[in-house]
Amino acid sequence: MCELVPGKFAKGYKNFSFNEWFFPCHFPDEPNVPGFIQIEALTQMFLMTFLSLPGNKGKKTSFVTVNNAHFKKKIVPGMRLDIESTCKMYRRGVAIGSSKGYVDGELACEAEFTVAIPDVLNQFKPKE
Repeated sequence: MCELVPGKFAKGYKNFSFNEWFFPCHFPDEPNVPGFIQIEALTQMFLMTFLSLPGNKGKKTSFVTVNNAHFKKKIVPGMRLDIESTCKMYRRGVAIGSSKGYVDGELACEAEFTVAIPDVLNQFKPKE
């Protein structure tokens, strides 16, 4: 992580080296980063936007939704994915925001997320 504004913004990167476990099988003749790995990288950076808030460090999260995921550029061994994440809203243990990944300044992938922190969210459930 290179930049962080807790509750608002996180910026960092992931270098994809030739040694990544998935390149030999995805695909042997044309290795590239699988979409689920790209989503995971985007997600991890998004989590930093709100897990950095006081009281959230070390909390477990749970996906609610992943929307509008787009893969616009093939990411191959040796490329660096620069990731920018924005938290648009965080309330009562629920965060809504998005991440964008760039390779050489060009948009490579993006997604919108809704993520919950169950421990925080459960504090607001009606008592039975």
